[in-house]
Amino acid sequence: MSRLELKIPPVLLVFLFAGLMALLSSAVEDRWQASAGTHALAALLAFAGAAVAAAGVLQFRRAKTTVNPVNPASSSSLVSRGVYRVTRNPMYLGFLLLLAAWAFYLASLPAMALLPLFVLYMNRFQIVPEERALARLFGREFDVYRGRVRRWI
Repeated sequence: MSRLELKIPPVLLVFLFAGLMALLSSAVEDRWQASAGTHALAALLAFAGAAVAAAGVLQFRRAKTTVNPVNPASSSSLVSRGVYRVTRNPMYLGFLLLLAAWAFYLASLPAMALLPLFVLYMNRFQIVPEERALARLFGREFDVYRGRVRRWI
């Protein structure tokens, strides 16, 4: 199982999950009647997701450190400002919100059921390996940060 660690770029994983959600939504007849409110909620979640993810990227750019999720060992600084004061993984949180928006847009409970699987996959195969690399790179500074800021929210 550890062979999957840091192998699938998270952006690609989002597209894979979005595709699976669409397939599951069309295959299983467990959809609710979408309304203007449902679509408004989907739009709000999509906007929030994009904003949170973009804020994370912007903070990395300001710190002049890598945003490459498959090589966290190349990080040059520990970013703990801005959105990183609220969540250690704003880009992944943003992706989750975008997938939730997609599930609401599809008006599909089966599609929504995949959201926890996205979180579980990200925790196990992306975030935990990243945290190991950051602990090696930044030691006590990362331990203090990890104790102060939650992984997701």
